[in-house]
Amino acid sequence: MVKFYENTFSYDYQWPAVTLAYFLRYPNPYSTHVVSSDTLSSHIDPTTGNLHITRLHLKRGKLPASVVRFIPKIKESYILEKSIVDARNQTLSTENRNLDWDGVLSVVESQVYSPTVGREAETTDVRTVVKFESKFGAARRQEGVEKRGWLGGWGTGGVQRSIELVGRSRMCDGLQKSREGMKIVLEQLRERGFVGVVKEQRQGGWERWRKVWRGEGQTEEV
Repeated sequence: MVKFYENTFSYDYQWPAVTLAYFLRYPNPYSTHVVSSDTLSSHIDPTTGNLHITRLHLKRGKLPASVVRFIPKIKESYILEKSIVDARNQTLSTENRNLDWDGVLSVVESQVYSPTVGREAETTDVRTVVKFESKFGAARRQEGVEKRGWLGGWGTGGVQRSIELVGRSRMCDGLQKSREGMKIVLEQLRERGFVGVVKEQRQGGWERWRKVWRGEGQTEEV
C-alpha cells in the first residue's frame, strides 16, 4: 500500500536565497550522515529557460533494531536528486528517491519552493509530499507463498507495516533536521555571502561550527 505524507513550511528568507541554500546545503552540522554529493548533469532548457540539475548523494546510517531482523543490515544508500529551477516564475521543484533497497522501502520526496503569497516575497514556502511504500514480500504474495521460519506469525503484511511505520518516523525526523541544516546555511549566506560559505565548506569549517554548536569551543573567523 502506498502512503503519503504532506507538509508545508516557511523560511524567513527570500526565494533566491533559499534556492541557493538548497544547492549548498551539504555539508552542514545536521548532515553528518551525508558522505558525498556529486552533480551528474545540469542544463538549461532552451524552450522554457529552466535549469535542470541531477545530483547523487551517498548517505550512511543504521536501521532500527526492529527492522534489522527482517532485512539485511543496510549501512549506506544512494539518493538521486532531480531539481528544476524556474527563475521566471520563482519556483524550485525537487525530487529525491532512494536507489538502493527500494524493493524493501521505496521513498520519493517531492518539494516545491516558492515565494509566500501576500508577504511581498520576504519569505519562502516549501510544500513537501513524501510517498513511501514497502514492497517486502510482494513477489511471494503474488505466488501465493508465505515464508515461514523467522518470519513466523508476522506475515509479510505485518513486516510491511512495520517497515512503513519506521520509514515514516525516520522521514519526519529527517525533514526536521534538513530544515535546521538549511537555516544554518541561510544564516551563513547572509553573514558571509556565497564565496564565504563555499570557502567554509571546502576548508572543513562546518566541523568546527558543529563543535561550537555543541558547546565544545569558540567560533573563529575565517
